[in-house]
Amino acid sequence: MSATVPLTESRKGHRRTVIVIGIDPHKSSHTAAALDIQSHAVVDRLRVDATTTDYRRLLAWARRLGERADERRWAVENAEGLGRHLSQWLLARGETVVDVSATATARVRELSRGGKRKTDVLDAAAAASVAAAQGDARPVAAEGVASVLKMLDERRRNLTQQRTRSVNQLHALLRELLPGGARTDLTADHAATTLARVRPVSVAEQARKQLARDIIADIRRLDAQLKANKAQMAEVVAQTGSRLPDIDGVGPVVAARLLGRTGRASRFPTAAAFASYCGAAPIEVSSGDRARHRLSRQGDRQLNNALHTIALAQVRMPGSRGRTYYDRTLARGKTHAEAMRCLRRRLADHVWRSMISDERRMAAGPGGQAGATLTSSAAGLIPEADSSERPLPGPTTRKPTTSTPPSPAA
Repeated sequence: MSATVPLTESRKGHRRTVIVIGIDPHKSSHTAAALDIQSHAVVDRLRVDATTTDYRRLLAWARRLGERADERRWAVENAEGLGRHLSQWLLARGETVVDVSATATARVRELSRGGKRKTDVLDAAAAASVAAAQGDARPVAAEGVASVLKMLDERRRNLTQQRTRSVNQLHALLRELLPGGARTDLTADHAATTLARVRPVSVAEQARKQLARDIIADIRRLDAQLKANKAQMAEVVAQTGSRLPDIDGVGPVVAARLLGRTGRASRFPTAAAFASYCGAAPIEVSSGDRARHRLSRQGDRQLNNALHTIALAQVRMPGSRGRTYYDRTLARGKTHAEAMRCLRRRLADHVWRSMISDERRMAAGPGGQAGATLTSSAAGLIPEADSSERPLPGPTTRKPTTSTPPSPAA
């Protein structure tokens, strides 16, 4: 599906109107506004509860406005958040759904005659207006393997945070039970061995030892869950056929995060757009004749963290192409932090090209297709890419992504 589908189409010699239905979702209710794109007027509105029964009522209402599925479009504000369930429910029934950001609807609402007024109907109409103008709306795809990997990644982060809190609590208890406490790299087995030597005397010490035992049991349970989570990630990544694990420094956990949080790599028109989305592209700050670049704090920080993990692993591998590029960057006078940013920017290009190659290979099926090459630009560990160390460039001619790039320049 594409957000650029014409909103007026010809049938039997005359033009028919396509209705755009904007949705302002909330936790317990959704407000819909149907927009006539020719008159730019709201022709009808409806508020429903967030229940399956009311979802059916909403769809029946929409079918009265546009009899055929291709005569209506759905524009859901924040379709990845509060509107996720409704969006996926509509997709499963053959509807066309696009995601509209809250920022885009706010801009439309501010420029409308409503001024600074904000109501659910105005928000729904603004979402429909954005989709009708074919501006910031993004097609919503049905959930698949990427959603599974994203859930597994979120689960792993939660488990890791719980384990960190448990280890900190255990350190605090052992500091009260033992002179000097326990070593920094504390494991459940080492803590159990240490705790076995403790002979509590007072009631408080006995309580501390019992609490420490409980926390050790919690850490062991979390370790087992983290191990199972990693195995499940590896299994799902293998099912996707992704070649990301072939990259040095990319294990099942990092690959799952890259695939889960990126979704379809082809939704990014260029490698530079993907790098900007990850926050790996520096931001230009210029005034007059002075131009400089600063570190981007924007973008998906989890993807940025995955790229940083790959960069750290490659720098620690003597003789790797990543380490070679890092050393050359240092030789040019860059600091360690600057060299790591440059490497992370190159890796963003490489990861995007690898995922694009996987998409094309999977779409072509076994053996590929005519005109396609299975030896993609991901063949090189750190591909050479224009403006890799500069900010995201402006609109330009899209470059092919299936040719093998030369090795990085010094």
